[in-house]
Amino acid sequence: MAKRVLTTESGAPVADNQNSATAGVGGPILLQDQHLLEKLARFNRERIPERVVHARGSGAYGYFEVTDDVTGFTRADFLSEVGKRTETFIRFSTVADSLGGADAVRDPRGFALKFYTDEGNYDLVGNNTPVFFIKDPIKFPDFIHSQKRDPFTGKQEPDNVWDFWAHAPEATHQITWLMGDRGIPASYRHMNGYGSHTYQWTNAAGEAFFVKYHFKTNQGVRALSAEQASELVGKDANSHQTDLLQAIERGVNPSWTLHVQVMPAADAADYRFNPFDLTKVWPHSDYPLQRVGRLVLDRNPDNVFAEVEQAAFSPNNFVPGIGPSPDKMLQGRLFAYADAHRYRLGVNHTHLPVNAPRTAVVDNYGRDGVHATRNGSRHDKNYEPNSYAGPAQTDAALAAPLAIHGWTGTHEAPAHSKDDDFFQAGELFRLMSEDEKGRLVANIAGGLSQVTRDDVIEKNLAHFHAADADYGKRVEEAVRALRED
Repeated sequence: MAKRVLTTESGAPVADNQNSATAGVGGPILLQDQHLLEKLARFNRERIPERVVHARGSGAYGYFEVTDDVTGFTRADFLSEVGKRTETFIRFSTVADSLGGADAVRDPRGFALKFYTDEGNYDLVGNNTPVFFIKDPIKFPDFIHSQKRDPFTGKQEPDNVWDFWAHAPEATHQITWLMGDRGIPASYRHMNGYGSHTYQWTNAAGEAFFVKYHFKTNQGVRALSAEQASELVGKDANSHQTDLLQAIERGVNPSWTLHVQVMPAADAADYRFNPFDLTKVWPHSDYPLQRVGRLVLDRNPDNVFAEVEQAAFSPNNFVPGIGPSPDKMLQGRLFAYADAHRYRLGVNHTHLPVNAPRTAVVDNYGRDGVHATRNGSRHDKNYEPNSYAGPAQTDAALAAPLAIHGWTGTHEAPAHSKDDDFFQAGELFRLMSEDEKGRLVANIAGGLSQVTRDDVIEKNLAHFHAADADYGKRVEEAVRALRED
């Protein structure tokens, strides 16, 4: 077998990869050593900017298989018949910490899924919780800044974390999730995934429905206590990555069953709370889960950088039959996610193999830019309309139009009969067993008791009291006990 030849970036053979060119034996290095300069310059540029959020992640390939007929709700082709399979790529992640952070920490988990459909890529960007801390995207940068490392101390500060939450009463529901028993998943395989946002489905007749996605793990939900997580981080900071990689390599392919909640579009206006509020769930008694299919992960990436770090998910990547809702957080993310990728990876990040469609043909007038691979030829025009048989619009909307009315301006969300920031947090607390309540209270008090300002503590305690009297009383007593020690 012929020996492979090491070359420079331009394809020239490398004569010596062990010694730099110098001016005589022991002399200074020569600027003309093109191989050395190229090698060092490439090394300096091996890293791209990490994600501001969801920096720490793991990924895998798999497929989605339809198991139930949902054509009455959507005309999306990849959901059009029972038994149809679509290739997928998923990226799991933590939210707040940097790329070098540990896996087994108390933090929401990203659950970003790319479907390589015949009609183009469909990206579903969610979390392992059905709700979030805020409901308006204008607060998102401030929220993330409060959870990130402090500019002075260089570490996450309870003062910052809880001060923001003190001014965001709508976060009480998600705090109750995060500080509860499911706040630290045992692995990515042992947690549910949620679309979290409300989306729109449109069927072939043009009827519109609002939907929420629920991916239920078939491995069973398992989580870690704070003590177990601390021990695991000390043993293997990459515990979730290790678990996912090794499970798939062994052929133990993790899977999830997808269910959706379906709300006829006409129900939204008179529902008892705003159905597009990301801080709230739809009770299953109102809109039961309906099974759609199953997600199976069966192949690990060959290169983490190329396929996990460079994976780009954008919730504005819809396919016919699926579209957005008036969910304000979703509306903000329709811009923010794609823009983050344009910054990190360049305007042509969709050309990268992990992001490129598998079967759908990409045919548009996008040209040039850094790393462009589709520039056209002398026969291709870069404007539209044209007289040269270039691609043209279909005149078929992907989803149904949303009715709007009123005046432009900065408005609070429309009030519904049961719109408040606390009742669902209280309902969640009352669903817990006594042991679960005890651990929840201990987790909250552990952080809140470290806050240095009494007024910030009092504001947060008021939120827990508003959610449930017993909830507030327990947290208040636990905080007081810790601060008196």
